[in-house]
Amino acid sequence: MPAIVGVVQVISLGTSAVFNIGDVYKVTPYSTTKTYSGAGSFNTGDNISLYNGNSTTNTYDSDVTDQPILFNI
Repeated sequence: MPAIVGVVQVISLGTSAVFNIGDVYKVTPYSTTKTYSGAGSFNTGDNISLYNGNSTTNTYDSDVTDQPILFNI
């Protein structure tokens, strides 16, 4: 169903970003990445209190492929 879209301001887009306004059938990624981070690393906001104690990040991954993008065209 079509929609009426007002003013849109785009500040920036990443190198593999997708920006869509309106009807779309399929949006698929053309790149993937894996990010490792410790406890509380991606918290944002005001007045955040973190009590993590001893924290470790497990980076072992026995999978060969996490998200295949071979046929995303």
